[in-house]
Amino acid sequence: MPEEEKKIIVDDDWKAEAKREKERLARQTAAPEPLPPPSFAELVNLIVVQAMAGLGLLAGPGGDRIPPNLEMARHFIDLLQVLEEKTRNNLTPEEKTLVDQVLYDLRMTFVQMTSAGSTAGRVPPTSAPPP
Repeated sequence: MPEEEKKIIVDDDWKAEAKREKERLARQTAAPEPLPPPSFAELVNLIVVQAMAGLGLLAGPGGDRIPPNLEMARHFIDLLQVLEEKTRNNLTPEEKTLVDQVLYDLRMTFVQMTSAGSTAGRVPPTSAPPP
């Protein structure tokens, strides 16, 4: 019995798919986009994100909610206050508006969370005396 010649059949679709995969991998390993230049708004944003994490407003890596840590939240809100005080009269109108707005929002959220936590365990007073 003569040996049959082995033939390799190359599918053109397979070639195209391999080429697309190669290009996709090349894009993934390409250098990431350059970072934007540092700015005051970016600095404020870094502090705000930390405060939001302390308030329990962000999800963790697994998508689960990060539990609130009000002491940490207060620290970062106070840190933003220090930044505002140290840069007073040196900010553009847009930067001042940004700091004022985020400080207001974070403080209001902090107050809501602390007042909700302080009343959660209380029993509301009743008008009738106990039996």
